[in-house]
Amino acid sequence: MKKLLPVLLLLITPHVFAGPKVEFKTSVGDFVVEVNPEKAPKTVENFLGYVNSGFYDGTIFHRVINNFMVQGGGFTQDMQQKNTKAPIPLESQNGLNNAVYSIAMARTNIPDSATAQFFINVVNNKNLDYPRPDGHGYAVFGMVIKGTETIDKIKVVSTTRKGPFADLPVTPIVIKSAKVISK
Repeated sequence: MKKLLPVLLLLITPHVFAGPKVEFKTSVGDFVVEVNPEKAPKTVENFLGYVNSGFYDGTIFHRVINNFMVQGGGFTQDMQQKNTKAPIPLESQNGLNNAVYSIAMARTNIPDSATAQFFINVVNNKNLDYPRPDGHGYAVFGMVIKGTETIDKIKVVSTTRKGPFADLPVTPIVIKSAKVISK
């Protein structure tokens, strides 16, 4: 029995990750994201830099596709793209998956092009996990841990096309604020 005790303790004491938490207040409700600096250190540092500077305040969710994802963090209500810092290296090979309610960095077709825009998966998007869809994947860096009902509201809003923007919510979904609530 003495040899089994450490094994039993391991089995009943799961590793609990407790990364920084960011609260988003939006025009349709609030949600909290827990980020994972252990698995995505550069991505989390970049994201928290934008949060701490107030960058996301007043931005919108500008791309909403039910059964895929909701994307925001780059445009104001008048569709002006905000100036960002330099792109960061892609951290898609970190073991985190594009699972429902996970948050990942948006990027162009260039792997190391993510800046401020992020998306929240509203379904399990295995097709975005490394190496899919283009040999590089998308870097997941956290999870919505509270307020998933807000994400569920966002994913079903009516959308339209406006200029180069497809899947733009008819009624803007504004990020009123984003702030770190625990470190």
